[in-house]
Amino acid sequence: MSYNAKTPHLSSAISSVELLVAAYWNFLRINPKNFNDDLRDRFIFSKGHAAPALYVVLAKRGFFSEDLLESFGKPGGTLPEQPAPNCVPGVELATGSLGHGLPVGCGLALAAKIKGLDYFTMVLMSDGECNEGSVWEAAMFAAARELNNLIVVIDFNKWQATGRSEEIMALSPLREKWESFGWRACEVDGHNIEAITEAMHKARELSNKPFAIIAHTVKGKGISFMEDDNNWHYRIPNADEVEKARRELFQENIFV
Repeated sequence: MSYNAKTPHLSSAISSVELLVAAYWNFLRINPKNFNDDLRDRFIFSKGHAAPALYVVLAKRGFFSEDLLESFGKPGGTLPEQPAPNCVPGVELATGSLGHGLPVGCGLALAAKIKGLDYFTMVLMSDGECNEGSVWEAAMFAAARELNNLIVVIDFNKWQATGRSEEIMALSPLREKWESFGWRACEVDGHNIEAITEAMHKARELSNKPFAIIAHTVKGKGISFMEDDNNWHYRIPNADEVEKARRELFQENIFV
């Protein structure tokens, strides 16, 4: 998709794949055949620059035909480079301008409480997104309103657009920061689907606090020439690199 549409952010999409798989197959209560059900869990993919990962997961999960993936990033297509609301079934919010996903997630979670509806809201963010003040304002709001139906998953791949996340802003200790803001929090291997799933289900345990999952990931995971190389934040693969990546992923039995 990145090669065909000549779009960047491929490594950012790859770092979030297992997080999305765990959410859509093992946690979220969403029926692809009835995706507007008032009781559905809400999912906000706040790191909108990595939208191809979300589109692929939604297609594989049955929200829309996989044939539509060919329209990604194309003029007149239904899959824009960064998500637009209702561009396809399952996309809840326009994202990509970082720092807005969690505030909207707070609103959705609060609405559920006001209406007496039993759904969870999950927001997947990037670590660079935690630079935004709106994230921490929303974090305080969620704790103050005891939004125990709200989950944040942070794709902590240690990079952002121009450098190491820890060097640009003082993120550490990230788990303790969320806890100090009144959240329950845990850290997991963001490429271990079983561990991610277990962490997500902890959010359903009885508590009066929202829940944050710090998921340690690797940009470009599974592709040797892309892993932890921030040049791939903006680089677009050529045909040879696409084929090399495909061979490596098949060799690792990622594709079955």
